[in-house]
Amino acid sequence: MSPTTSNHQALPAHGHVTFLGAGPGDPGLLTLRAVEALADADVLIAEPAVLDVVRGHARAGVSTPELTVVDDASATASIPVLRDAANLVMEAARGGKRVVRAVTGDPGLDTDAGREMLACASEGIPFEVVPGIAAAVGVPAYAGVPLRDAEGADVRFIDAVTASDRCWTEVGASDATAVVSATLETVAAAAAELVSAGRKPDTPLTVTIAGTTTRQRTWTATLGTIAGTLKQAKVLPSPEGHQPVIAVVGERSAAAQRDRLAWFESKPLFGWKVLVPRTKEQAASLSDQLRSYGAVPHEVPTIAVEPPRTPQQMERAVKGLVTGRYEWIAFTSVNAVKAVREKFEEYGLDARAFAGIKVAAVGEQTARALIDFGVKPDLVPSGEQSAAGLLEDWPPYDPVFDPIDRVFLPRADIATETLVAGLIELGWEVDDVTAYRTVRASPPPAETREAIKGGGFDAVLFTSSSTVRNLVGIAGKPHNVTVIACIGPATAKTAEEHGLRVDVLSPEPSVTRLAEALAEFGAARRAAALEAGEHVTRPSERRPGGRRRRTTT
Repeated sequence: MSPTTSNHQALPAHGHVTFLGAGPGDPGLLTLRAVEALADADVLIAEPAVLDVVRGHARAGVSTPELTVVDDASATASIPVLRDAANLVMEAARGGKRVVRAVTGDPGLDTDAGREMLACASEGIPFEVVPGIAAAVGVPAYAGVPLRDAEGADVRFIDAVTASDRCWTEVGASDATAVVSATLETVAAAAAELVSAGRKPDTPLTVTIAGTTTRQRTWTATLGTIAGTLKQAKVLPSPEGHQPVIAVVGERSAAAQRDRLAWFESKPLFGWKVLVPRTKEQAASLSDQLRSYGAVPHEVPTIAVEPPRTPQQMERAVKGLVTGRYEWIAFTSVNAVKAVREKFEEYGLDARAFAGIKVAAVGEQTARALIDFGVKPDLVPSGEQSAAGLLEDWPPYDPVFDPIDRVFLPRADIATETLVAGLIELGWEVDDVTAYRTVRASPPPAETREAIKGGGFDAVLFTSSSTVRNLVGIAGKPHNVTVIACIGPATAKTAEEHGLRVDVLSPEPSVTRLAEALAEFGAARRAAALEAGEHVTRPSERRPGGRRRRTTT
């Protein structure tokens, strides 16, 4: 018998269960082993709070049964039989499936996971544990509150829900840093318990909700004032109730230094909802960059890309590329690269077909798409990343050094004639070929449209004039509290023609620099608020009193 070539190891009669800690909320805190286990799972059983964190790493087709509670008091005879996580785990494992059971934080601190491990052991079902970052450790780190100082103070962890009177008494009588897991509804009562047990009312503490996520918020107070602090801040409990919080209590818990150590909440766009009106493929890298600044990107495609109505012209050009008809091929967009690549794959070609042909690319994103295809561009603008910038560096046709005088230009059906006219002026013949069509995308969901028009977004990034026209056309005009950021003067002019105030103008026509410019705008806005002694708010949280000036960085 030949050895198996599958990546899966042979399974016994029963399947296998991985108890996986998904951490306190930030998807970036998943371990490498967790990502591997998720990619190998047949069944993913995750708590609702972490389902979105882990689902993106699971393979296509993975089963994700809904988690329900069997003893739900609201259940009635008309509702289907409810099944809990333990039943789902055991049923899938008995069927020979690879099961991942994902919990918040770390499985070793989850009592339900512990019971499920015992159930697996009782039936001989193999299992493993992939540790995760516990909320009691991860949240203080994101809040800028180190748990130990240079003197190595003791650290005690308390679950306010299950703590006994003896636990409160022991912690209250000590000078250890106390990390209290509570809820927004019970944290003030927990503070009172510590005071009753012997801690001084002026002992500093921090309270953090939604830790490690872009909804995180932290308050610094004392045991005696925390109830009033939360009331004054008008912090409302979650509609679902039992909103978890982490409180860090102690003289040496660095609460007094939090303003200097709060690295996460001080990101320039922390918590900003930023609208990215591009196609999903184009928006991915921009969204990643925005997340690094603390923003919450929301991708809304405004343009759909479709094949040309008459594909014969594109087919002839690709065949001419292979037979040596062209000296150059110029790519002006990622979509042009994608169109040519798809046509290559249709004909069974790969990047080797570009041998002997010079390749030009406008912009870093287009150059990156070519490199991903296996093609290194010979010419990228050294200055302005645009068609005009490419023309400045493009060599004139020289019959002595250029055996062929023709350029293949695959582009959109609505592209401007700037590049074509410039190449002809330099002595080149141009095959100007429609490689793809751009059409207006379908309108986004009603909820998104209402957020756009009602001021639910803090900023919107416009990367072309067409994104301005199309977004307004399919979703309406952004509210005047929304910060408008444009990639260049032409896009800004279109935005202003549609009645939008442009706040941020990128210094270069680059999506990377556009995101950087918005981050710099956010940082300046935050600094101004702090200098004025005001609470830092997002644009959507308050209406500006006057007209803001455009910022060019």
